[in-house]
Amino acid sequence: MGKETALYRRVGTQFENSYGRPPAIVVAAPGRVNLIGEHTDYNEGYVLPVAVDRYILVAAGPRKDRKVSLRALNLGEEDAFSLDEIERGEREWSNYGRGVAWEMERAGHRLQGMEAVIWGDLPMKAGLGSSAALEVALAYSFQLLSNLEIEPLQLALLCQGAENGFVGVQCGLMDQMTSALGEKGHALLIDCRSLDRQLIAVPPEVDIVVADTGRRRGLLDSQYNLRRQECREGARLLGVPSLRSLSPKELAKRRSDLPPTIYRRVRHVVSENQRTLEAAEALGGNLEAFGRLMYDSHHSLRHDFEVSCPELDILVEAARKVSGVYGSRLTGAGFGGCTVSLVSREAVPEFQARVAKEYEKATAKKPTIYVCRPAQGVREVSRCR
Repeated sequence: MGKETALYRRVGTQFENSYGRPPAIVVAAPGRVNLIGEHTDYNEGYVLPVAVDRYILVAAGPRKDRKVSLRALNLGEEDAFSLDEIERGEREWSNYGRGVAWEMERAGHRLQGMEAVIWGDLPMKAGLGSSAALEVALAYSFQLLSNLEIEPLQLALLCQGAENGFVGVQCGLMDQMTSALGEKGHALLIDCRSLDRQLIAVPPEVDIVVADTGRRRGLLDSQYNLRRQECREGARLLGVPSLRSLSPKELAKRRSDLPPTIYRRVRHVVSENQRTLEAAEALGGNLEAFGRLMYDSHHSLRHDFEVSCPELDILVEAARKVSGVYGSRLTGAGFGGCTVSLVSREAVPEFQARVAKEYEKATAKKPTIYVCRPAQGVREVSRCR
């Protein structure tokens, strides 16, 4: 039995243990790792994420009424609410489910009540898109049980709307799009202004290795929303609709129009957009160039955008010393979470041993290291109806 099949069966069994009947459906939504293009999505720029083979799973069955019952096995918690009166709850994780239902109903989709068990092997608050995967998995479960016709991109937009309007995190669309639209073996080059996307093949001889610092950050408690405000202020002062509209040369000419801190924030976004486009070109044939762009991205995130932390920097520098590592950088919002490294497959064992040893020596903590492959977006993996 493969790993994924075992996961599907486990969550289905847990549903039956909880509700006394088999689930009607089991849905899997992947997490994501952003190879490059950080804090550019909400500035209408470019990102290059991949969906990875770590999942949020939802086993669900319909109810005859408009009640929703959710059980989060990883947390040992449960929640229930009515679709006729959706309000914020006390548990942070449950507000993602409430928010998805609220946004779908607000968009005119009549939902059927649902019982669901949630479980996964995707770490939470590690910068791997766990909140988006939870949203997408629950939204797709509602879609299937309510017999709704919703395109994957529209589903992603509904999930983003839930996080922005109900949860209160002003995230961009990258995480939801990647979880909904990822393709096995490929990264997605996403234009966050037009929402156009292009599949970029990831060479089979490399692995995507994620190293988790163990340092958690909540987006609502971090400086994430402040960084968004700083970017909006930069665009306002420069008189442009978004920072996407600026080229590096144009920004250099107008440096005196911005306060020093705002200038550094803007410089990161503008240069990161350029790096992302160059990286998409390099991924297929010049992995050394791709890796250099990853390191440049981390330097910019550390010094211009100031969202790194000592733990992330230690992991990046440890990865740099391993032969066969093309590049490494923080991934996600920052302030903790994970790094992503592009590693030749034969070098992965050395990476795991050496990076873990150096990190533990420096921090007295062991990192969790995941070897990932580009995965398919949200899908129904089992149906009992």
